[in-house]
Amino acid sequence: MTNSKLTLYYQPSESALGDSYLQFQINQQTTAVLLVTHTQEAIIVPVESVTSMPNMPACVLGLMNWRSRVIWVIEKKKMFNLEGLDHPLRQYNIIVIKVESNLLGLVVQEIKGTTKLMADDIHSPVGQVAASLVPYLCGCVEQKEEILLVLDAHSIVNYSHAGSD
Repeated sequence: MTNSKLTLYYQPSESALGDSYLQFQINQQTTAVLLVTHTQEAIIVPVESVTSMPNMPACVLGLMNWRSRVIWVIEKKKMFNLEGLDHPLRQYNIIVIKVESNLLGLVVQEIKGTTKLMADDIHSPVGQVAASLVPYLCGCVEQKEEILLVLDAHSIVNYSHAGSD
């Protein structure tokens, strides 16, 4: 008779480690995250590559060519009515997001990298942030001394389509 020893190794599933998010600064005081599954690319482009369009809301910077597709570019700071330095920029930090077949470029102040967040850490934004932000959020996460806004890509894309029609 032979003795066999069976060793089981525990490997946590991806969901046990949390979901991946792209972290960025909207302005000096506001940090936000967006699910990586909605992120196509983070790019830096010259200001001249975005063509402004007349009669658009202030947050809509215009159109740009991205990988042979024309996409709308919006500025998150202005969309959320957040304060910031309005000095002339030479380039934009743009996060290209995709929800279903819709593409959209989001201009942010700085792209910080990726982070993992557990679903249990995401709480209701009501009472935590300005009421005007709530429709665009899945929630918020309190980390150290800051609150991370967890953006809802579907709501942002729906807003941009309402504003650009």
